[in-house]
Amino acid sequence: MLFARKTADLPTAETALPGRSTALPTADSHFISGRPLKGPWPEGLEQAVFAMGCFWGVERIFWQIPGVWTTAVGYVGGLTPNPTYEEVCSGRTGHTEAVLVVFDPAVVSYDALLKAFWENHDPTQGMRQGNDVGSQYRSGVYTLNDAQAAAAAASKGVYEQALAKVRMGPITSELAPGGTFFYAEPYHQQYLAKNPAGYCGIGGTGVTCPIGVGVGADQG
Repeated sequence: MLFARKTADLPTAETALPGRSTALPTADSHFISGRPLKGPWPEGLEQAVFAMGCFWGVERIFWQIPGVWTTAVGYVGGLTPNPTYEEVCSGRTGHTEAVLVVFDPAVVSYDALLKAFWENHDPTQGMRQGNDVGSQYRSGVYTLNDAQAAAAAASKGVYEQALAKVRMGPITSELAPGGTFFYAEPYHQQYLAKNPAGYCGIGGTGVTCPIGVGVGADQG
């Protein structure tokens, strides 16, 4: 995690690491709540996937939001099946560090989660987040249905306008279908709850995203 300078070039199918056919072991339950990381989850809950840089700090942002039922860290957006952390950090799997958010839409909306996503990192930095450089730190919203895809695109539009007013942008965040979420190794799960003084390189721009609680992206 700590300031390692990795390649920012994404691999191709020919150059990506081969990975493995079986999933890596991970924790069974959330360190704070004891709720399952892989389900089954109560009926009516929904899932969302976000990448904002080092997933240790990103996960803490989301588990603190009322209405979020559980969270887990892992890898998305790449080519290598069932990658290890070391493989992802090499830049040769194509994955980015991401957080799976399981939430109750009756308590917290997907728009509110998007607002937290945009406001808590800098989405204009491309293949980096602060001092963390490499393709595994790229920002992204990985959508799981058409409604999420539409909301993510709309929120990007309104936030890009807000950033432009303070002469920031353009947004470089990846908006893509979710694909497979590969769970990270056990020690990464809820890392900052286990290590409260641990490294966190996540920081926002200070620019408010004009969506969220009470304001839909389609109203922006």
